[in-house]
Amino acid sequence: MRTIQQLCVLSTFLIIASCVNSPKKNKATKTKDSETTWKLVWSDEFEGDSLNSDNWSYQVENAGRFNDEWQRYTDSPKNAYVEDGKLVIKAIHESDTYGMDQFTSARLHTANKHAWKYGKISARIRLPKGNGMWPAFWMLGANINENGGDTPWPETGEIYILEFYGSKDNAVVEANIHYADKNNAHKMMGAKKFRLDKGIFEDDFHVFELIWDAEQFTWWVDGNQFAATPIVSDEFTEFHQPFFILLNLAVGGKNSGRPDETTGFPKQMYVDWVRVYQQ
Repeated sequence: MRTIQQLCVLSTFLIIASCVNSPKKNKATKTKDSETTWKLVWSDEFEGDSLNSDNWSYQVENAGRFNDEWQRYTDSPKNAYVEDGKLVIKAIHESDTYGMDQFTSARLHTANKHAWKYGKISARIRLPKGNGMWPAFWMLGANINENGGDTPWPETGEIYILEFYGSKDNAVVEANIHYADKNNAHKMMGAKKFRLDKGIFEDDFHVFELIWDAEQFTWWVDGNQFAATPIVSDEFTEFHQPFFILLNLAVGGKNSGRPDETTGFPKQMYVDWVRVYQQ
């Protein structure tokens, strides 16, 4: 038979053990994303030795076709290829001259192959620094006439998950949307910026995400939300239709500044993976 003293010691021990082994409550506030169950519906992990043509098409365009950009977009494996489990989009300076049609690069898209309405669209990317660099991870409405549809831009809508201007700030990415207002005139949200706490985007890979539902867009970098906008009014009807994904590295567009001797070519945009989740 235990004494009263032994029972007190045992009781104390059990209380301490219970406190030690009990799980601590998580006091962190859950975000909308953390409360959502996401299912992976499509991805490209770039694990092969070549670009998967079931997922991507090269868009071949002459220099100056978009935004007074200096590069021409090619279907050459010199400008877009898979290496060490990553997609590499390479901008190449083909001469000693800085000007129109002196650079090549690549613009890839999933048009007519894969498109989605709503979800979480993610990619892990390392961006190139330097004057004139203009890489982007973005989306266009699947009905755009540029890729065989019947609807002109901006009525199709345009979503920038990330847009980067090396001439402005190599530690900043921007989010934006373009669309047609009630009078079918071009309108945009206006750039929303995310700045790294330290370093620049060329230093390492970062995860860029768009969460898109019937009510709003939200933008994230490395799990941190930095922008949001509602899409419920009548002028946002284009954002309730399927969109396809694009990845490209532009050189010297009218909005991005011009490359110069300090830029240092070739320049590479590395994509570790691209993934689409839906609820």
